[in-house]
Amino acid sequence: MQGLHLTADLHGCRCAPEWLLDAAALGRACTDAVRAAGLQPVGQLFHGFPATQQGPGGVTATVLLAESHLCVHTWPEQRAVTLDVYVCNFGADHSGKARALMDALLALFEPASVQRHALQRGAVGVAAMEGSA
Repeated sequence: MQGLHLTADLHGCRCAPEWLLDAAALGRACTDAVRAAGLQPVGQLFHGFPATQQGPGGVTATVLLAESHLCVHTWPEQRAVTLDVYVCNFGADHSGKARALMDALLALFEPASVQRHALQRGAVGVAAMEGSA
């Protein structure tokens, strides 16, 4: 289960509106970015939400990876996006691919500001030190 979990909160996205509103277009862009990063998609779900009093509905795009997952959530009324990329490193270190995928998505959304976080998960030897649950 050892791997890298990257998250980013994007604000002031200057991208074309379709990336925030169109589930099918965003889904294609996500799977293209996954493949370009060298990761393997094994499933996907792209869902558009209806408009509300606050504005147009956003999109949730999820790509299940052989290595783990990508999740994207858009808030077009705020020109905001949250990104979540997790790769397990079982068998090989996919950290560079995860970073490449995150960078591609940041380029797609063109945010004015970004809050990025990285978490190393399941460090080797931690379970042995803490005992198993």
